[in-house]
Amino acid sequence: MGFLDALNHALNFFLPALGMALLVPSLARLVWWKALGSAGWFRQVKWASLINAAVLIVGLLLTGRDGAMLTYTGLVLASALTVWWTGLR
Repeated sequence: MGFLDALNHALNFFLPALGMALLVPSLARLVWWKALGSAGWFRQVKWASLINAAVLIVGLLLTGRDGAMLTYTGLVLASALTVWWTGLR
């Protein structure tokens, strides 16, 4: 496997983490716009992407493969808890 192939695999592995990190804080601001007004959007995206990446790595280590539904469930929960922790608590 060459460098570009490895880079492609890594980017595709972490893409769900980034997608959820962008989507959940953005949609949460539509619902709780007053409560999340003081919380920075970029700060929430930054923390959510880091935590989501960790969830993907742990899911890969626990299940032995990428794309397990348990991992994606953890990704949704981690995103929601990160938005709550950084802005709603």
